[in-house]
Amino acid sequence: MGLLDNIKGALFDLDGVLVDTAKYHYLAWKRLAEQWGFEFTEADNERLKGVSRMRSLEIIIEIGGLTLSEEEKLRKAEEKNEWYLQYIHQMDHSELLPGAKEYLLQLKAKGVRIALGSASKNAVFILEKVGIADLFDAIIDGTKVSKAKPDPEVFEAGCRELGLKPSECVVFEDAEAGIKAAIAAGVYVIGIGNPAILSEANRVVGGLNDLVS
Repeated sequence: MGLLDNIKGALFDLDGVLVDTAKYHYLAWKRLAEQWGFEFTEADNERLKGVSRMRSLEIIIEIGGLTLSEEEKLRKAEEKNEWYLQYIHQMDHSELLPGAKEYLLQLKAKGVRIALGSASKNAVFILEKVGIADLFDAIIDGTKVSKAKPDPEVFEAGCRELGLKPSECVVFEDAEAGIKAAIAAGVYVIGIGNPAILSEANRVVGGLNDLVS
Protein backbone atom coordinates (compact mmCIF):
# COMPACT_ATOMS: atom_id res chain seq x y z
CA MET A 1 0.00 0.00 0.00
CA GLY A 2 3.03 2.32 0.10
CA LEU A 3 1.88 5.62 1.55
CA LEU A 4 -0.92 3.86 3.42
CA ASP A 5 1.23 1.35 5.32
CA ASN A 6 0.72 3.09 8.68
CA ILE A 7 -2.96 3.87 8.25
CA LYS A 8 -5.30 2.37 10.88
CA GLY A 9 -8.65 3.45 9.42
CA ALA A 10 -10.13 3.91 5.94
CA LEU A 11 -13.31 5.88 5.24
CA PHE A 12 -15.10 5.43 1.92
CA ASP A 13 -17.68 7.52 0.14
CA LEU A 14 -20.31 5.33 -1.55
CA ASP A 15 -21.41 6.73 -4.92
CA GLY A 16 -18.60 6.72 -7.47
CA VAL A 17 -16.09 5.05 -5.14
CA LEU A 18 -17.60 1.66 -4.24
CA VAL A 19 -20.66 1.54 -6.48
CA ASP A 20 -22.07 3.57 -9.34
CA THR A 21 -25.45 4.56 -7.91
CA ALA A 22 -24.87 8.07 -9.27
CA LYS A 23 -26.39 6.92 -12.58
CA TYR A 24 -29.66 6.09 -10.79
CA HIS A 25 -29.76 9.49 -9.09
CA TYR A 26 -29.23 11.05 -12.51
CA LEU A 27 -32.06 9.02 -14.10
CA ALA A 28 -34.44 10.01 -11.29
CA TRP A 29 -33.53 13.73 -11.41
CA LYS A 30 -33.77 13.68 -15.22
CA ARG A 31 -37.24 12.13 -14.97
CA LEU A 32 -38.29 14.93 -12.59
CA ALA A 33 -36.95 17.64 -14.92
CA GLU A 34 -38.78 16.06 -17.88
CA GLN A 35 -41.96 16.10 -15.81
CA TRP A 36 -41.43 19.86 -15.50
CA GLY A 37 -40.73 20.19 -19.23
CA PHE A 38 -37.01 20.90 -19.41
CA GLU A 39 -33.85 18.90 -20.06
CA PHE A 40 -31.45 17.91 -17.29
CA THR A 41 -28.11 16.95 -18.84
CA GLU A 42 -25.16 14.90 -17.60
CA ALA A 43 -23.17 18.17 -17.46
CA ASP A 44 -25.87 19.65 -15.17
CA ASN A 45 -25.64 16.49 -13.06
CA GLU A 46 -21.97 17.22 -12.25
CA ARG A 47 -23.21 20.05 -10.01
CA LEU A 48 -25.06 17.52 -7.82
CA LYS A 49 -22.04 15.35 -6.94
CA GLY A 50 -21.64 15.04 -3.18
CA VAL A 51 -24.61 17.37 -2.58
CA SER A 52 -27.64 16.63 -0.36
CA ARG A 53 -31.02 15.69 -1.84
CA MET A 54 -32.71 19.00 -0.99
CA ARG A 55 -29.79 21.10 -2.26
CA SER A 56 -29.80 18.99 -5.45
CA LEU A 57 -33.50 19.73 -5.89
CA GLU A 58 -32.85 23.46 -5.44
CA ILE A 59 -30.15 23.36 -8.14
CA ILE A 60 -32.57 21.67 -10.56
CA ILE A 61 -35.29 24.20 -9.73
CA GLU A 62 -32.73 26.96 -10.53
CA ILE A 63 -31.84 25.29 -13.85
CA GLY A 64 -35.51 25.09 -14.78
CA GLY A 65 -36.24 28.65 -13.61
CA LEU A 66 -39.07 27.38 -11.39
CA THR A 67 -40.60 28.65 -8.16
CA LEU A 68 -41.93 26.04 -5.70
CA SER A 69 -43.34 26.22 -2.18
CA GLU A 70 -41.44 24.41 0.60
CA GLU A 71 -44.27 21.85 0.74
CA GLU A 72 -43.99 21.20 -3.01
CA LYS A 73 -40.18 20.88 -2.74
CA LEU A 74 -40.52 18.20 -0.06
CA ARG A 75 -43.13 16.34 -2.13
CA LYS A 76 -40.96 16.39 -5.27
CA ALA A 77 -37.84 15.31 -3.35
CA GLU A 78 -39.82 12.35 -2.00
CA GLU A 79 -41.13 11.49 -5.47
CA LYS A 80 -37.57 11.54 -6.87
CA ASN A 81 -36.42 9.28 -4.02
CA GLU A 82 -39.18 6.77 -4.72
CA TRP A 83 -37.98 6.48 -8.33
CA TYR A 84 -34.38 6.14 -7.15
CA LEU A 85 -35.37 3.35 -4.73
CA GLN A 86 -37.12 1.49 -7.57
CA TYR A 87 -33.85 1.59 -9.54
CA ILE A 88 -31.55 0.47 -6.70
CA HIS A 89 -33.83 -2.42 -5.71
CA GLN A 90 -32.54 -4.12 -8.87
CA MET A 91 -28.87 -3.84 -7.82
CA ASP A 92 -26.59 -6.83 -7.14
CA HIS A 93 -22.87 -7.50 -6.58
CA SER A 94 -22.16 -6.92 -10.29
CA GLU A 95 -22.66 -3.18 -9.65
CA LEU A 96 -19.57 -2.93 -7.44
CA LEU A 97 -16.93 -0.78 -9.12
CA PRO A 98 -13.76 -2.62 -10.26
CA GLY A 99 -11.44 -3.45 -7.38
CA ALA A 100 -13.83 -2.25 -4.66
CA LYS A 101 -14.40 -5.55 -2.82
CA GLU A 102 -10.83 -6.71 -3.43
CA TYR A 103 -9.39 -3.53 -1.92
CA LEU A 104 -11.70 -3.67 1.12
CA LEU A 105 -10.62 -7.28 1.73
CA GLN A 106 -6.96 -6.27 1.33
CA LEU A 107 -7.38 -3.56 3.98
CA LYS A 108 -9.22 -5.96 6.34
CA ALA A 109 -6.37 -8.47 5.99
CA LYS A 110 -3.94 -5.75 7.13
CA GLY A 111 -6.07 -4.97 10.20
CA VAL A 112 -7.33 -1.61 8.90
CA ARG A 113 -10.71 -0.58 10.31
CA ILE A 114 -13.24 0.43 7.64
CA ALA A 115 -16.05 3.00 7.71
CA LEU A 116 -18.52 4.39 5.22
CA GLY A 117 -18.92 8.17 5.05
CA SER A 118 -21.87 8.96 2.80
CA ALA A 119 -24.75 11.42 2.65
CA SER A 120 -26.98 8.64 1.31
CA LYS A 121 -29.91 7.60 3.50
CA ASN A 122 -30.01 4.31 1.54
CA ALA A 123 -26.36 3.39 2.19
CA VAL A 124 -26.97 0.31 4.37
CA PHE A 125 -29.52 -1.08 1.91
CA ILE A 126 -27.11 -0.56 -1.04
CA LEU A 127 -24.17 -2.18 0.80
CA GLU A 128 -26.38 -5.19 1.54
CA LYS A 129 -27.60 -5.42 -2.06
CA VAL A 130 -24.03 -5.52 -3.42
CA GLY A 131 -22.85 -7.92 -0.69
CA ILE A 132 -20.22 -5.90 1.21
CA ALA A 133 -22.10 -4.63 4.30
CA ASP A 134 -20.27 -7.09 6.59
CA LEU A 135 -16.87 -5.58 5.67
CA PHE A 136 -17.62 -2.29 7.46
CA ASP A 137 -16.80 -1.58 11.10
CA ALA A 138 -18.84 1.64 11.05
CA ILE A 139 -21.44 3.17 8.76
CA ILE A 140 -21.98 6.93 8.88
CA ASP A 141 -24.77 7.87 6.48
CA GLY A 142 -27.50 10.43 5.96
CA THR A 143 -29.47 9.02 8.92
CA LYS A 144 -26.61 9.83 11.34
CA VAL A 145 -25.41 13.26 10.21
CA SER A 146 -27.28 16.46 9.42
CA LYS A 147 -24.63 18.53 7.62
CA ALA A 148 -23.79 17.80 3.98
CA LYS A 149 -20.28 17.75 2.55
CA PRO A 150 -18.16 19.94 2.28
CA ASP A 151 -18.94 20.12 6.02
CA PRO A 152 -16.53 17.64 7.70
CA GLU A 153 -19.19 16.18 10.05
CA VAL A 154 -19.51 12.82 8.24
CA PHE A 155 -15.76 12.09 8.33
CA GLU A 156 -15.29 13.42 11.88
CA ALA A 157 -18.09 11.07 12.99
CA GLY A 158 -16.50 8.19 11.04
CA CYS A 159 -13.12 8.63 12.75
CA ARG A 160 -14.85 8.83 16.16
CA GLU A 161 -16.86 5.66 15.54
CA LEU A 162 -13.71 3.81 14.49
CA GLY A 163 -12.03 5.05 17.68
CA LEU A 164 -9.23 6.68 15.68
CA LYS A 165 -7.73 10.14 15.22
CA PRO A 166 -8.16 11.81 11.80
CA SER A 167 -4.36 11.64 11.37
CA GLU A 168 -4.60 7.82 11.56
CA CYS A 169 -7.16 7.60 8.75
CA VAL A 170 -7.51 8.01 5.00
CA VAL A 171 -10.61 9.03 3.03
CA PHE A 172 -11.51 7.82 -0.48
CA GLU A 173 -13.70 10.34 -2.36
CA ASP A 174 -14.80 11.03 -5.93
CA ALA A 175 -16.47 14.43 -5.39
CA GLU A 176 -14.95 17.87 -4.90
CA ALA A 177 -17.26 18.54 -1.94
CA GLY A 178 -16.10 15.28 -0.35
CA ILE A 179 -12.43 16.17 -0.84
CA LYS A 180 -13.02 19.51 0.90
CA ALA A 181 -14.86 17.73 3.75
CA ALA A 182 -11.97 15.29 4.29
CA ILE A 183 -9.39 18.11 4.30
CA ALA A 184 -11.50 20.07 6.81
CA ALA A 185 -11.67 16.95 9.01
CA GLY A 186 -7.87 16.70 8.94
CA VAL A 187 -7.80 13.36 7.09
CA TYR A 188 -5.41 12.33 4.29
CA VAL A 189 -7.58 12.06 1.17
CA ILE A 190 -7.29 10.02 -2.00
CA GLY A 191 -9.39 11.24 -4.91
CA ILE A 192 -11.05 8.66 -7.14
CA GLY A 193 -11.46 9.96 -10.69
CA ASN A 194 -10.28 12.98 -12.64
CA PRO A 195 -7.12 14.72 -11.27
CA ALA A 196 -8.22 18.03 -12.83
CA ILE A 197 -11.45 18.03 -10.79
CA LEU A 198 -9.95 16.50 -7.62
CA SER A 199 -6.76 18.58 -7.54
CA GLU A 200 -7.08 19.35 -3.81
CA ALA A 201 -6.71 15.66 -2.88
CA ASN A 202 -3.38 14.44 -1.50
CA ARG A 203 -3.32 11.81 -4.25
CA VAL A 204 -5.62 10.88 -7.14
CA VAL A 205 -6.16 7.44 -8.71
CA GLY A 206 -8.54 6.27 -11.42
CA GLY A 207 -10.27 3.73 -9.20
CA LEU A 208 -9.78 1.39 -6.24
CA ASN A 209 -8.56 -1.25 -8.71
CA ASP A 210 -5.42 0.90 -9.08
CA LEU A 211 -4.64 0.31 -5.39
CA VAL A 212 -5.17 -3.47 -5.26
CA SER A 213 -1.86 -5.33 -4.93
